[in-house]
Formats: sequence, structure tokens, C-alpha cells
Amino acid sequence: MKNYRTIREHGSHEINIKKSRFICTLKRTESEGEAVSFVEQIKKEHSKASHNCYAYLIGESDHIQRAFDDGEPSGTAGVPILEVLKKRNVKNITAVVTRYFGGTKLGAGGLIRAYGQVTNEALNHIGIVEKQLQQFVAVSVAYPVSAKLQNILEESAYTIHSTDYTADVTYNCLIPIEKAELFMEETTNWTSGNATFETGAKAWIEVPVAN
Repeated sequence: MKNYRTIREHGSHEINIKKSRFICTLKRTESEGEAVSFVEQIKKEHSKASHNCYAYLIGESDHIQRAFDDGEPSGTAGVPILEVLKKRNVKNITAVVTRYFGGTKLGAGGLIRAYGQVTNEALNHIGIVEKQLQQFVAVSVAYPVSAKLQNILEESAYTIHSTDYTADVTYNCLIPIEKAELFMEETTNWTSGNATFETGAKAWIEVPVAN
């Protein structure tokens, strides 16, 4: 799977519109089974709510996507939730919006705005991260070269995960997988060819995304 965006963590956010409470609860879900289980959990927690509407996106190409209005007029709840998730380009995520009716009808347009608004605000409140597939690359240099290289690496966009001090100094770096070869070329230039490399395991890391 390529790099993708999702929520930073499980969480919820609430807004009030004309005395109706709208509570959006978001969770990472890697499969449709996880999504369905999460929806059922929220329904139990809010069993006295007027509605528990939801939408989810699963898979690299969003090949599984569902939206459900749970008694609200057709197209006024599940679809607006889903459209916000798609617009914000998040994946493997389920959003359930619980509504406690406050006595004032909002109309179709008002419902669409409310369900979309609370979902968008929940994403902002909880935060979005980009999951990036990165490659561990160990760079070993002699001690006289290490200080210069460390300064360059710390000022670069690359990440030093850890440092080993043995016969040489080894910087264990996490590099975006598509930039691994470029990183080694640049480091070779920075050290005038006095570096050796060893590639290691791949790992997913999470980088915060500005709203």
C-alpha cells in the first residue's frame, strides 16, 4: 500500500445546532468487519439517540465505501459524512455521527450541513496523519567525518532514528522508501565517498498533517 492519510487516533467531537446534539466519533478501521463492529459499538453506547448515521472508507483505492442514514431523510446524513471523508482524502476510517434530536427540524439542507460540519470539525479536532512507508538505512562513517554528517542530516528532511558508536559512527536513518537511493547518493557526496550503507527493514511512520 502507498502512503495514505488517516486520523491520528480514535476520538469524538460534538456540536449543537438548534438544540440537537451531533456527536461524530471516528476510528481507524482496516477492514469492513472492523467498521461494522465499531458501528455496532457506538449504537449500543448511544442506544437512546435519535439516529446513529455512519460512513466508512476501506482500502487503498477506497474499494469499500458505505453510507447509512439510519432514519434520516435519504441522502442527508450518511452521504455528507462520506463526502467529507473523501474530500479530506483519509482512508481506512469509519465515522459515526450520533444525533440526539432537540425538537427543531433542520430540513434537508440543514441536515446535510450539520452532518458534514461535525465530521469535518471532528477530523480537525482529532488530527490527521500521513502514514509513510520508510526504509531503514544505516550510514557508517569514520569519527572525523561524523560531526559534519550529523549536522547535515539534522538540518535535512531525513530522520536519524538512532546512532551507534563503535569502530565507526553509524547513523540509523529512516528514509521515505522512494528517496532511499537519492539519500545514499547525497550522503556519498556529503562525505566525499567516505560512507558505507546497509539497508534494513521497512517501517510505517506517522507524520502529522496540517489542517
